Amino acid sequence: MKIEKEAEEILQSFSDALKDIPDLEETHYMVDNVNLSREDYAEDKDSSKIIRNAHVDDEGNLIAEKGKWVK
Repeated sequence: MKIEKEAEEILQSFSDALKDIPDLEETHYMVDNVNLSREDYAEDKDSSKIIRNAHVDDEGNLIAEKGKWVK
């Protein structure tokens, strides 16, 4: 079949191209920092910063815009 013949030609040309690649030794990297992670800690939340930037009415209620995706 034509497809099989083309496939064999492709494999042969690939095999010929691989012959030009020199053999190299394997490289291993010894690194001490495997699976390192940072220390996990919680920061104190200061709600006054949030309120300072938010729109608040006269009674102290937070005013938020209704989502545009809500009907």
